[in-house]
Amino acid sequence: MAQQRNQLDSEKFSCSICLDLLKDPVTTSCGHSYCMDCIKTHWDGEDGMRIYSCPQCRKTFTPRPVLQKNVLFAELVEDLKKTGLQAAAADHCYAGPEDVSCDFCTGRKLKAVKSCLVCLASYCENHLQPHYDVAPLKKHQLVEPSKNLQENFCSRHDKMKEIFCLTDQQLICYLCTMDEHKRHETVSAAAERKKKQKELEVSRLNVQQRIQDRQKDVKLLQQELKDIKVSADKTVEESEKMFTQMIRLIQNRQRDVEQQIRSQQKNEESRVKELEEKLEQEIRDLKRKDAELKQLSDTPDHSQFLLNYPSVSALSESKPTCSINIHPHRHFEDVTAAVKELRDKIQDIRRDTWTNISLAIAEVDVLLSGPKTRDEFLKYSREITLDPNTAFRFLELSEGDRKVTRLRQEQHYPDHPDRFTKYCQVLSKESLTGRCYWEVEWRGGVYVSFAYKSICREGSSYKCGFGRNDKSWSLYCDTNSYSFWYNNTRAFVSGPRSSRIGVYLDHRAGILSFYSTSETMTLLHRVQTTFTEPIHAGVGFFSLGDTAEFLKLK
Repeated sequence: MAQQRNQLDSEKFSCSICLDLLKDPVTTSCGHSYCMDCIKTHWDGEDGMRIYSCPQCRKTFTPRPVLQKNVLFAELVEDLKKTGLQAAAADHCYAGPEDVSCDFCTGRKLKAVKSCLVCLASYCENHLQPHYDVAPLKKHQLVEPSKNLQENFCSRHDKMKEIFCLTDQQLICYLCTMDEHKRHETVSAAAERKKKQKELEVSRLNVQQRIQDRQKDVKLLQQELKDIKVSADKTVEESEKMFTQMIRLIQNRQRDVEQQIRSQQKNEESRVKELEEKLEQEIRDLKRKDAELKQLSDTPDHSQFLLNYPSVSALSESKPTCSINIHPHRHFEDVTAAVKELRDKIQDIRRDTWTNISLAIAEVDVLLSGPKTRDEFLKYSREITLDPNTAFRFLELSEGDRKVTRLRQEQHYPDHPDRFTKYCQVLSKESLTGRCYWEVEWRGGVYVSFAYKSICREGSSYKCGFGRNDKSWSLYCDTNSYSFWYNNTRAFVSGPRSSRIGVYLDHRAGILSFYSTSETMTLLHRVQTTFTEPIHAGVGFFSLGDTAEFLKLK
């Protein structure tokens, strides 16, 4: 009763606009009281109409009333606050459109704090009290407020759904078990709840474990973000240093060439000037001789002419001191050609190296998420050609060195240190790193293989055979079975037969996978290791007539 009285008192001193206890209460001439801010805000909205109304009785005022604080109401509200009834008012707040309201409140309904699954009703704090005080009601099951209590009643029989039909997987009442659910397997709703509760707990444990796993993954990714930044910053710094060093080296070489050119220029200019001086001296001498000859020629006295002729004429027989051979516009052109050749070589190196750098940057993949579908594999397709210098002499290459056949006749290959001398196998020209995918069409009995370039080539030792050492991996395919060989250890492989094998390499991740490829791709075998060298694709053969072709993929 005290709570009801307190509730009524708090309602008397509540603002009908904000529904809270009055703050700075004011009273209009019609006798209704509001918070000062609330009524001002209300009238502010009516400024355009120039007529102001009471929110409760709709009495109008013109002009806008000047409001004064209601001192008596303010003191009474303060008394309510001191007695702690403001908290009671908050606890007994009214139900809004989204709230579950009390089914037993009259007039404006309060929020429900509990719903009863037996009574199928919801209660505010006041009306719920009998469920705590009355012995029969204490046995009722109380839950959080719910708007869906009627779903617990059978719409057909208007009875509580207390039975669970296992056959139809639905809640029913006991009358349903006598007609439409007759002979169905049923249990009590409580028993099914207990069973489902256990399953739920298992599911929760699984979810919680997954949460923990994901939280660990998040921490790993956060650390990986830091590591990526550190690695990228370090790489940029080191790259900048190396490019600066390369630029400095080229600049130093440029200065060296310039100094050598200038030094040679001085030497050649000195030689030319020296020769020029000699020639000018010779010209002067010749001019003097010409003058003497002219003087002799102009002598009128025959006796004097004949007397002086022997000595003067001898001068005309003198020869130039040297012969000059000039190559117009061909002084340092050979140097220019040599520098141009160096530039072209650097451009070739830069182009090839830049491609490798770009591929290395593009292949940075923290998550190492491998392809799943054939279309995704084809993004990494690589054309493979076979190296004739590695081919066993009884293997014939064709189709642009993509197809190889085991023959009876020896082929006329030149001697080469890379050639396999005893094992019937061949390696690719390409050195493979990063992510690569290709497909091999085979017939007979074929070893689809990988090997380091450093694999042994000469002799019949296991060191030379694909899959017989720690430098090669090989999937043997024939019409009856698959088997995988590594380090001379054999493992049988199961999977659908196909004349086409798809091969995927992720060099950095150390993944090597073989797939049976037809309309779908089926994984036959996967290797997880650490590659210490670039990889070369290869094939080996067992019998005459066996063939393998590295396909061109679109």
